[in-house]
Amino acid sequence: MDLVTLLVILAKVVGLTFVVVLPLVPISVYFERRFSAIIQDRVGPNRVGIPLTLLGAKKDFSFFGLVQPMADGLKLFLKEDFTPSHVNKAFYWLAPALTVVPALVTVCVVPFGSDIIVNGIGYKLVIADLDIGPLFVFAISSLSVYGITLAGWSSNSKFPFIGGVRSTAQMISYEIALGLSVVPVLLYYGDLNLSNIVEQQSVNGWLLLPLWGNSAPWNNGGDYTAWIFWIPAMIAFVIFTTSVFAETNRMPFDLPECETELVGGYHTEYSSMKFAMFFMGEYAAMVIGSSLVVTLFLGGWSLGPWFDTWAAGLKIGSVGIGGLLNMSVFMAKVVAFILFFILVRWTVPRFRYDQLMRLGWVIFFEAALINVFLAALVIAAPQFGTLATAAGLALLAIVTGTLVWVLKVSEKKSAPISI
Repeated sequence: MDLVTLLVILAKVVGLTFVVVLPLVPISVYFERRFSAIIQDRVGPNRVGIPLTLLGAKKDFSFFGLVQPMADGLKLFLKEDFTPSHVNKAFYWLAPALTVVPALVTVCVVPFGSDIIVNGIGYKLVIADLDIGPLFVFAISSLSVYGITLAGWSSNSKFPFIGGVRSTAQMISYEIALGLSVVPVLLYYGDLNLSNIVEQQSVNGWLLLPLWGNSAPWNNGGDYTAWIFWIPAMIAFVIFTTSVFAETNRMPFDLPECETELVGGYHTEYSSMKFAMFFMGEYAAMVIGSSLVVTLFLGGWSLGPWFDTWAAGLKIGSVGIGGLLNMSVFMAKVVAFILFFILVRWTVPRFRYDQLMRLGWVIFFEAALINVFLAALVIAAPQFGTLATAAGLALLAIVTGTLVWVLKVSEKKSAPISI
């Protein structure tokens, strides 16, 4: 590995992780405060600022409350780092790192933009362009449950322990649905490389917006496969998005830290920067989850073939800056989806734990599995022919109906209690 390649890799790691993703964490906190204030018809953070009046100025520098995240960070840095005497110290200290590190490591395979051309050489805006991108994300992100579980167990306290157990059961429940929901996408594109998936969407239409390239029937000789595939794609999108909510412990799935039942859940015994790392891990996971949704279903850094072609031709001297424009498009989509995360949190009430488990095991698992067969049938329909496709759909409908009937019959209704 030569020096130039090493410097490029280092620039990608520092730039994409510590300049792009990490600053989104405090910005997301600010967005959440302002958005929740709008929803609840109240004033959000607008007072915290730099007290320039103490230096003789006429006004303080508040800048719409944007100084609030910096004040929060400074407070957490300066706050006393207290460790209770009854905890298992080694695992108690390790747990916050195990929560935030997997969320940041998954940044490696997310394509932030198209290539940047320098002296005729293209540099991809992705840290590690792996051919097993989704598998890498699932493998690394699933490690965060160890941090939460260790936090609950090592605290030697009842409420954190219950929060850790809840988190373990919740993540196991939704990991299966999360993995199965991506299978139709991978079947459709026939690729596990996230950069290639985004490039295909740039040329042939987004998965949820197949309106140009070979996805459009007027460009492919009347083949409606991409339009019909929109049905399993939308089902996969709903299951994947909801599972990401559950994986990040966000409302309405924040049972591991439910304050009305568990005080603070698994991080009850934490303070100062160790608590901040749990907080950072949750928001970083929200950013990465939004990035994956945008990458797989909403075209990634693409805004359409016309914009992408125009951006690819932009240059400053010998440097092609189209990748930076595509990255701005990608970040705009991610921020929009983060706002959707925040909207759901402040408008949807928390699930009961039995409802949470039922949604994961009884509804999403079966729906994601059936959707895999539906997606495979839609993709193979042009080769099967009309008769075989109709028979396959009929068989799938019979299996689905039977499964729904069995699930309804197996649910025992509790008898009314007479008083």
